[in-house]
Amino acid sequence: MTSVYDSPSVTTLKGVGAALALKLERLGILNLQDLLFHLPLRYQDRTRILPIGSLRPGDECVIEGTIRASDVLMGKRRSLLCRVQDGTGTITLRFFHFSAAQKNGLAVGKTVRCFGEARPGPSGLEMVHPEYSAAADTGIKPVDEHLTPVYPMTEGLQQNRMRALIAQALSWLETGNLTELIPADMRQQWRLPELKTSLKYLHAPPVDANVDQLQKGMHPSQRRLAFEELLAHHLTLLQLRQKVQQDGAPAFMSTGLYTQPFLDGLPFAMTNAQLRVCGEVARDLEKPIPMLRLVQGDVGSGKTVVAAYAALQAVENNFQAAVMAPTEILAEQHLQNFTQWAEPLGLKVAWLAGKVKGKQRESQLAAIADGSAQIVVGTHALFQEDVRFYNLGLAVIDEQHRFGVHQRLSLREKGRDGVKTPHQLIMTATPIPRTLTMSAYADLDCSIIDELPPGRTPVNTVVIADSRRDQVIERVRAACSEGRQAYWVCTLIEESEVMQCQAAEVAEALLKEQLPELRIGLVHGRMKAKEKADVMAQFKAAELDLLVATTVIEVGVDVPNSSVMIIENPERLGLSQLHQLRGRVGRGSVESFCVLMYHAPLSKQGKARLAVMRETTDGFIIAEKDLELRGPGEVLGTRQTGMMQFKIADLQRDKDLLERVRQVAEPISRNPSIMQAITRRWLGQGEEYGHV
Repeated sequence: MTSVYDSPSVTTLKGVGAALALKLERLGILNLQDLLFHLPLRYQDRTRILPIGSLRPGDECVIEGTIRASDVLMGKRRSLLCRVQDGTGTITLRFFHFSAAQKNGLAVGKTVRCFGEARPGPSGLEMVHPEYSAAADTGIKPVDEHLTPVYPMTEGLQQNRMRALIAQALSWLETGNLTELIPADMRQQWRLPELKTSLKYLHAPPVDANVDQLQKGMHPSQRRLAFEELLAHHLTLLQLRQKVQQDGAPAFMSTGLYTQPFLDGLPFAMTNAQLRVCGEVARDLEKPIPMLRLVQGDVGSGKTVVAAYAALQAVENNFQAAVMAPTEILAEQHLQNFTQWAEPLGLKVAWLAGKVKGKQRESQLAAIADGSAQIVVGTHALFQEDVRFYNLGLAVIDEQHRFGVHQRLSLREKGRDGVKTPHQLIMTATPIPRTLTMSAYADLDCSIIDELPPGRTPVNTVVIADSRRDQVIERVRAACSEGRQAYWVCTLIEESEVMQCQAAEVAEALLKEQLPELRIGLVHGRMKAKEKADVMAQFKAAELDLLVATTVIEVGVDVPNSSVMIIENPERLGLSQLHQLRGRVGRGSVESFCVLMYHAPLSKQGKARLAVMRETTDGFIIAEKDLELRGPGEVLGTRQTGMMQFKIADLQRDKDLLERVRQVAEPISRNPSIMQAITRRWLGQGEEYGHV
């Protein structure tokens, strides 16, 4: 098979020197294959001449007529105005930048053909700086035979130059040097056009092409390329999975030594969903290949209990378990839970976070290294080089999308004894739409805890304008006077954390003024970790009635006595983030409320998002809607998006292809040469996110 890297460099093209190659590189174009995969954003129809009398504002078209007047207008800006007629109507051509030669070339009586956008002007429709050609003795050239592509560009590069380069690349394509990588039987089964046919069509669609279909990215030729790109991403994750599972892992038998007394000691009965997922995890751990399992569960569904069960199964087999969380607040929550469950069983829990320093850190590192700490809880501090595990057998990673694939793989390296790899259990309370699970997490098996523990009450969500702030404050007063607690969350449109914290400080001062009888605390991102932890501890111990906070409380806060959540400017947050925040209330048996206090006027999208929050508490429905409204990069979190940068595919538009991609990927993954060729074609040699 010809290597996909036989594609020549762009410098082999006529007219491409070092300067132009550098501009092309800014667009990610290094070779002819890249150039062919640089698809048009849209198309212009220059295949027919429209009568001037038929034009409407906004029409982008070709017209032809005779110049009846040509004048230079002196005003704030000097401009050349040409009146063009064709027997059906008149249009004005307006040029702000022109030379004497241009003016002479656009003289009265000349026939001219123009391409541009018709816009309303002072005296009817006009075209500003249209492309034009005047008739010479031999007449004007024929109209185009194909729709004209408009490409994504970079500074210093013109559309005509790009079209000429791609025309050269299409000539190279004709010589048959771009390998077709999807086997013919699969193309036939899924009705996929050939790669060469698709590329030729998309760079030069015929006159009768369905422009609407092309603009929406739904033409079979576009779908063919999107399919192969999605396949490349899927295969990369399968490669990652194969690579991990080749290493082998310790097999943990379920002895019940610690898991049974743990279950017996729980003050509640586990839900059927928790028991089912515990069983799936336990069976994975019994195999001598590394577990790669994602556990999804809505806020409060009891994922931590499943993680504890898995950790104890590892410890029963004389291995360590590490539990990692993205924030100190969440990590501390895990520390409390795991300590509470492990210490009665005679087990030691070590704690490692950024704030653990000096002798305390040294003693924790020693306990991790000599194996006297069987369970280790921490933040990204667990990644640091000086952290040595005695025999790490299981890594539990909470809110995985905040870390990204590379970090979770580097934790895997911590457990390598040169032979075996630790099992991985990944948890998230951010429900991930099936679309993203199938694409971004194709290397993981997936379990869903789809049942809330008994006693959890649904949260009533109210959407209200901030002009009714006083009523909202009265609602808080009423809840707290009945012995309940409340959250007041401040968000700002600015990215600046400083501004967010200032907003929270102002809100706290105003609320103290209006609610003098309440004990009010403040938590924001710029406070020291100890200050934050102290305030959170006071709130948990019911020493505070109202907690004013930025979105730092999004995950990891469990205060069953809190029954009211006020979110200011909710229109500035994503749906999944709002859902996470709302999950901080409704954790007890009392009726709970989440008040979304927006600032009018709301955009159409803002209204749609808040309506979803009001209508459902199902995290998966919310996640699907979030994906629809915000796109995969936003939903997964910025650290994960490196793997979601598609050239052609669009996860939302092309989600119906994912099931087919999965079916095609399975047989292809058994053919290493095709698998590698497809992933290298789309992801390059050094960009495979399956490698650390």
